Amino acid sequence: MTAANPTDLSRLDWSKGGGLLPAIVQHWRSGEVLMLGYMNAEALAETQRTGHVTFFSRSKQRLWTKGESSGHVLDLKSVRIDCDADTLLLQAEPRGPTCHTGSFSCFGERDEVRPPLGFLAELDALVESRHAERPEGSYTTKLFDSGIRRMAQKVGEEGVESALAAVAQGDEELLGESADLLFHLTVLLRARGLGLADVANLLAQRHSRRRQDGGH
Repeated sequence: MTAANPTDLSRLDWSKGGGLLPAIVQHWRSGEVLMLGYMNAEALAETQRTGHVTFFSRSKQRLWTKGESSGHVLDLKSVRIDCDADTLLLQAEPRGPTCHTGSFSCFGERDEVRPPLGFLAELDALVESRHAERPEGSYTTKLFDSGIRRMAQKVGEEGVESALAAVAQGDEELLGESADLLFHLTVLLRARGLGLADVANLLAQRHSRRRQDGGH
């Protein structure tokens, strides 16, 4: 039996909820759940047309674009549906706080809802913005301005210090040096037009191939 296509929106069963389906919004980079709303077919079509996540307000009985008054819109990245075709999963980029209370997410602040490895995506996005904006006084800006050779040298230095900490120091020192290494590697990758997501995708591809080959 062939698995149902999670991106085939024509399969959506609008009848189950009387024309409304729950729509979970997730941060597209780091995975935090931002909010839950409800969509009818018109709201979904409007979301796809404008690129801004739009719901059907059950209290106002009309379409409602998130951030239409605050400006804190959700830029749509992708739409998927669940196995029963009665729930939507939207990945989006938030422009400001998602919750009307001013919180990052309707479920709490970012450090409360962030998945364990989610900060790596946040760091990657921050380094990307530093590369584009080059704010004065930023250490990351200084690294970018120093050139590829200096950035590569820093990665090498941090790699050696991490190795030395592993064999001669405690866990706290190892974690500190590893954090420095990961940061400088992220900067070096961005200077070459790459990011941590590219590394993660390559690792996933290798893992998939090894599983297919029966390896570990």
